[in-house]
Amino acid sequence: MRLTVAEIDTMDRAALSAAWDAVFGTPVPKRLSSPFLRRYLAFETQVRQHGGLPKGFVGKLQNAARDDRGTTSPALKPGGRLIREWNGVTHVVDVVEGGFLWKGQCYASLSPVARAITGARWSGPRFFGLKRST
Repeated sequence: MRLTVAEIDTMDRAALSAAWDAVFGTPVPKRLSSPFLRRYLAFETQVRQHGGLPKGFVGKLQNAARDDRGTTSPALKPGGRLIREWNGVTHVVDVVEGGFLWKGQCYASLSPVARAITGARWSGPRFFGLKRST
């Protein structure tokens, strides 16, 4: 089935499902929205029309995925200190045996500290810059 992006843009859900089946040879996975189906089909159409991804690109993606394992928090040792500015206020958290000390209170993990600082649910390691955002 040869599709154009313009055709995909005007398809209803039934036509998108039929196009998906024709292009990939499988039924549409459950719970995929029509906008997502349009984007995915348009991308696949363009990739096939232009000869696929550049040589070596898939390998680079696979290497990057393997290297991404290093995003976990580095080992924090007692005596360490984390500093984060939030809304113009500098917050200092000391790493102590068994947890983290902030404003005289001990916490078992960084997430409650981040929540106390921001008032929102944050990943503590992410808030303090120990993990890259995804």
